Amino acid sequence: MNFSDPRRQKQLRQLMQKLGLSEQAVSVIKWDLLNLALTHPTASAEANYERLEFVGDAVVKLAAAAFLFETYPAAAEGELAAIRSILVSDRLLAQIADQYGCDRYLLMANSTLADKVGQESRLAAAFEAILAALYLSTASLSLIRPWLDPHFQQFSDAIRRDPTLQNYKGALQIWTQNYGHALPEYRVTEVGQTYGDKERFVAEVWFQDKLWGQGKGQSKKAAEQAAAQVAFLALQELGEIGNRPSNFSNSSET
Repeated sequence: MNFSDPRRQKQLRQLMQKLGLSEQAVSVIKWDLLNLALTHPTASAEANYERLEFVGDAVVKLAAAAFLFETYPAAAEGELAAIRSILVSDRLLAQIADQYGCDRYLLMANSTLADKVGQESRLAAAFEAILAALYLSTASLSLIRPWLDPHFQQFSDAIRRDPTLQNYKGALQIWTQNYGHALPEYRVTEVGQTYGDKERFVAEVWFQDKLWGQGKGQSKKAAEQAAAQVAFLALQELGEIGNRPSNFSNSSET
């Protein structure tokens, strides 16, 4: 099925209507690109969303940066960068994509549709590809920010109230940079070979030659996030989070 198919045309237009785009806005969309953005590699090995995802990764970061710069004029660069890292994470992008039912418009093999483990990364990739298609249609964010900004607003407000929300790794990094002027080190070991194994990887998070947390996950990122959560909560329980840790040296004072 391709965009020359009337049924596919109707599907893609319905999705654009869900985004709240006007008829005038829809008229400038490059439909072949949008169709490509919603084609999984299992549906076509040659014509799929992978190249558009590459562009979309940059587009979503630009859209988030512009939103944050305009919305929080008093926030420091470090805080904006930390919030952006959460806004453009696969988890949040997949949540936004799911709200619009993007999975229902994605062409893919039935075996992939049944793969619940890979749903989050699949949705996030397709979402980035959609953003790329819209950006390349106008060479601007004009088709993106009107409907994406409200999502960024909702998530960024929640993140500012609780910086650990969905990203303990980012929250831990902000703390170590503020108080130790260095980044935590993650040491990841693959202990299993089974795809989808929730304990396939084990990660340790170290800072200033001390192990602060260990976690497991089905991917390296998931294991690191789990380790960061253990470390962050342990430091919080010790009363270190929010206070200057006496056992962490500050390079500016040495």
